Amino acid sequence: MIISRAPFRVSFCGGGSDIPSFYEKYGGCVLSCSIRKYVYVALHPSFNKNTITLKYSKTEEVNDFDEIDHKYFKIMLKDYNVKGVEITSMADIPSGTGLGSSSAFTVAVLKALKAYQKKSYSTYALASEACDVEIIKVGSPIGKQDQFASAFGGLNFITFHKNGKISVEPLLIPGDGEERLQNNLMMFYTGLTHDANKILAEQSKNIVAKEDKIKAQLKLCQMAEELKAHFEEDDVDYLGKVLKESWEIKKNLSSGITNPLIDDIYNKAVNAGAEGGKLLGAGGGGFMLFYVKPEHQAAVKEALKDYYEIEFKIDYEGATIVYGMK
Repeated sequence: MIISRAPFRVSFCGGGSDIPSFYEKYGGCVLSCSIRKYVYVALHPSFNKNTITLKYSKTEEVNDFDEIDHKYFKIMLKDYNVKGVEITSMADIPSGTGLGSSSAFTVAVLKALKAYQKKSYSTYALASEACDVEIIKVGSPIGKQDQFASAFGGLNFITFHKNGKISVEPLLIPGDGEERLQNNLMMFYTGLTHDANKILAEQSKNIVAKEDKIKAQLKLCQMAEELKAHFEEDDVDYLGKVLKESWEIKKNLSSGITNPLIDDIYNKAVNAGAEGGKLLGAGGGGFMLFYVKPEHQAAVKEALKDYYEIEFKIDYEGATIVYGMK
């Protein structure tokens, strides 16, 4: 048996500029990190060498790739020509919650398939292949930050170059900066899930066709670069300001990003002492992230007591094999 895992990600600033139609014209950048919440994929040879058994939110047992309903599994298993296996996927967090779940799933499946076939590869190649699966083969209107964040792990500044190349630069905050960063971040689940593809399809169209949206997205990139500089000077508190300002910009990039419930959660947290926050992912639901200093965290927890909180911890391993062949 092989068990792989790939982490979910949290994007601090710059999201949207990782969409190819934008960065191929203007360039883009994102400051993000992976977190210690994962998608797991277990792969085991089947007794019947011609049968493919897939277990996720439903169970499929088929004899041919084209019979597979799950479009991601269908593409990847067909690409690798893998039959006679049973594959089970599970996750710490539901899909549609703004943490890059589809990309973490894709990276985890590819990681397991490569281990099964004993293929050698780089982390960059793993992330790039996941991008090809999601964006080209499945046709999702998404960007490329999620796949690279999940494959590499850690706190990174990711640059999307006009020529299509992607650079991943690990960020090292001096002293105990990363510990303070983790301790000052709070994540709450809104209870809503969303269809990221619908929101991203509109956003993708807006940020390359409307001048005000283009300027807004370029401003988010500038803010990501400024945040990187502040992190490198051990000024993690600057994140509160960036989250506040970037959320105001993001809300106007497309319809469906926010709604009255999300606005109410945001206002309650800020009124209780949060210095800034944002909805993670495309919008419409999922998790909200807030920067809150320790002296205000009890008040924020009380204000948002009706919403599920998860601990924020950075993952530094990225996609990995946790059991079986390396």
